[in-house]
Amino acid sequence: MAELCCPGGGARCRGSGNLTGVESENGPTLSVVVPVYGVESFLEECLESILSYPGPGLEVIAVNDASPDGCQAILNEYAEMDSRLTVLHLPTNVGLSEARNVGLSKASGEYVWFVDSDDWLPDGSVGVVIDRLVRTRPDVLIVDHAEVVDRDTVAAPSSDHLLRGLTSPINLRDRRELLRLAQSACTKITRRDYLDRVGLRFSPGWYEDSLYSHLLLMGAETIDGLDRVSYCYRQRPSGGITTTQSDRHFEVFAQYERLFDGVAAAGGAYEDFRPELFRIMINHYLVILGNKLRLPARSRRAFFRRVAADYARWLPEDGYPRPGGVSGLRHALVGRDQYFLYALLRRLYAVTSRWRASAARSRQRSADSVPRQRTRAVPGGREPAAADRQPTGTTGSSQAQ
Repeated sequence: MAELCCPGGGARCRGSGNLTGVESENGPTLSVVVPVYGVESFLEECLESILSYPGPGLEVIAVNDASPDGCQAILNEYAEMDSRLTVLHLPTNVGLSEARNVGLSKASGEYVWFVDSDDWLPDGSVGVVIDRLVRTRPDVLIVDHAEVVDRDTVAAPSSDHLLRGLTSPINLRDRRELLRLAQSACTKITRRDYLDRVGLRFSPGWYEDSLYSHLLLMGAETIDGLDRVSYCYRQRPSGGITTTQSDRHFEVFAQYERLFDGVAAAGGAYEDFRPELFRIMINHYLVILGNKLRLPARSRRAFFRRVAADYARWLPEDGYPRPGGVSGLRHALVGRDQYFLYALLRRLYAVTSRWRASAARSRQRSADSVPRQRTRAVPGGREPAAADRQPTGTTGSSQAQ
């Protein structure tokens, strides 16, 4: 199990780690690129979590993408305090992708790490990452992450089982399931000359990481994994792409078109990844389509039609590993362009979900109405073990352009 970041870590902390990263005649080991827009409330925590690393081998490039709040003053203050921080102030807003590209163009480190300015790194992450980079020298280092709803609620990392057991760099063909990891540039630290060699940059529009992450992993000769939560992704209730209802979610189709164009342009080198990429694409489309916080109701039919068109356009000749269960049924309905049946399935699922929730509440009320027997003290004065207690259920930011 990957080590989980502490919700209180980050701000005003000083991380640990063996200080093996060194400044060479070619520059620092690691460049951290931080695009900044509209994150005045979170920016100090982000910067502190990076700059808390006291060792050599680090530079931070913050790109102020014409942020309308107090981010410029915060960046200037931190740049005066720490010479490792370089601040670039853009005269006009260019969006997340181009802000990252601008920061990358100014980076001098052997490796580059993109960190969103409303997120933060757990204590000691920079030191651990630099240590691993110096030791294994991969093209790409993947780190685990945790999604943080608030300072007291941390979702357990979902990708640690894919990174477990990686003690030395591998090729993607040795572990193809790495393509199923979160499509995030922020969890993938990359050798800068590899990005320059293949000419990989961020494309404009939403869901830019869908294109970047897959091309990055397919083209890398060596990939290493760090089975440690080294990135905390803040789940904001508003202001992020995943919580913004807009027709801009249609921009995801252009990103996957660029991805499959890249597969075709590779001269056969990526063809064996096509079935897995196709499955990932359809799954991604269905997540967007099924989330009422993303697509306006008036746009769902048109979005489904686009999904069905991409299914027919990109379906591999030899098929693909279709998922089972309800997910597989959704894939089948997309393949047959059956929006009516898909919408009916969604309504049935919503009704059964509400019924199950109502039944659960009724059972809980019945249980609460039964007088409870007085319990005896646990021998030895200890509390009941966690397994003895009744389990309780639990119920990215966009950058303007």
